[in-house]
Amino acid sequence: MTSIAAHCRPVAELPLRDAREWVAKVRSALEQGERLVTLFGRKADAEGAVLTAVLQAGGGELHVLRAATTLEQGWHTLTRDFPAAQCFEREVHEQLGVRIADHPWLKPIRFEGKNLRKMKDYPFYKLAGKEVHEVAVGPIHAGIIEPGSFRFMCLGETVHHLEIQLGYQHRGVEALLLRGDPRSLAPLVETIAGDTSIGHAWAYCAAIEALAGLSPREEIEASRAVGLELERIAMHLSGLSGLASDIGFQQGASSYGRLRTTAINTSMRLCGSRFGRGWLRPGGSRAAMDAGVAEIARANLSLIGRDVAIINDCFLSALTVQHRFQGVGTVTKQQALELGLVGMAARASGVPIDQRSFGAGSYGRIPMKTSVEESGDCWARALLRIREIDCSLQWLTAALDRFPAFAPVCEAVGALAPGQFVVSVCEGWRGEIVHCLETDGLGKLLHYKVQDPSLRNWFGLALALRRNEISDFPICNKSFDLSYCGNDL
Repeated sequence: MTSIAAHCRPVAELPLRDAREWVAKVRSALEQGERLVTLFGRKADAEGAVLTAVLQAGGGELHVLRAATTLEQGWHTLTRDFPAAQCFEREVHEQLGVRIADHPWLKPIRFEGKNLRKMKDYPFYKLAGKEVHEVAVGPIHAGIIEPGSFRFMCLGETVHHLEIQLGYQHRGVEALLLRGDPRSLAPLVETIAGDTSIGHAWAYCAAIEALAGLSPREEIEASRAVGLELERIAMHLSGLSGLASDIGFQQGASSYGRLRTTAINTSMRLCGSRFGRGWLRPGGSRAAMDAGVAEIARANLSLIGRDVAIINDCFLSALTVQHRFQGVGTVTKQQALELGLVGMAARASGVPIDQRSFGAGSYGRIPMKTSVEESGDCWARALLRIREIDCSLQWLTAALDRFPAFAPVCEAVGALAPGQFVVSVCEGWRGEIVHCLETDGLGKLLHYKVQDPSLRNWFGLALALRRNEISDFPICNKSFDLSYCGNDL
């Protein structure tokens, strides 16, 4: 059994419904408590589109609903009743030009398709009033970070609305993924979001293996899970270092940063790359761990666990940290549910969404505890990182006991089955990563859909800034720690 969700079905078993019936089916599933994982479309011909919605039940089961519509007919929006659909409907409209009736505001997601090269015409939200002012930040920032434009609508120092304009990193990833042999796309997939190389690579590998009818061996799955948890630890340490730096808590900034280096150096020992590049490939794992490397890995994990406990005590007990984080950038549980937030952003607001909790493969053999915080503020998002680091360290220790050594293994991946649709979902460190692939009658890729968790969580950041001050933006931004290129593709 694979460690991440991979749902593969023949396209012939997924009926193309009328758009009106499709909307009714999706609406009914959502009303019954299912969760919208993704919704997207692809061109069927010059005037038509195929729509796909993937939903998840409480036990983790995925099911797919599809429809055919014309660009002119489109469908009636889901967003007014289910705000979690807003980013998906905006994306489909931007990519395909499909009409979506009664949508509140079909603003561009990333300026592709018909919006290419129209960033200067972005329809910013307007706030009226004599004492209202706007503050623009970006898209070029003072630090060495990716470009994104933030516009604050303020009354005095209080932010009433934050407008986030992205798209500067759009590279046409989904189009590039349709070129060449679909079994050889791992190097490209690893760069979709550079800090989530293993998360995206695993979602890709699981999808390709499902299409090829291949079930990876237990040691391959274990090796991949080790890489994913090392990536999670490294990025959570990086986030904590950034949060500490943003409030001038240099002891935390330097210590968490040092421990991140230990984590990524462990990955380098295992696969030759500090960022996990090359670790995963369809059909296998290139990581190697003999007794000597295992001893180094255990020592590094022990060092991280010991030192992070010391700096955590220092960090969490500091009144300056508590004052700056507690009650700042709050997103309530109800807001997180309505917006469809995922991953860390959701769990910090009391929503226990974690794909690892469904206990498949390596996460079934060694269960992973789901950490949840309730306050939904910067404090909760920092504390959640700390708890998830502890959980991942415990999991890795148990995994290394079960698999004290593993060698590079790569099973042959045959041709992809024709006429299939597969969706794979991997719990990356930010949240769920979704890859959807469809093959045509010859087994060639017809469509490749990528969804980084950042797409769903950016609006959570905008909501978190409301009724806070502009000076709170750096810590709110870092507490979410979203990917620009993951959104922009």
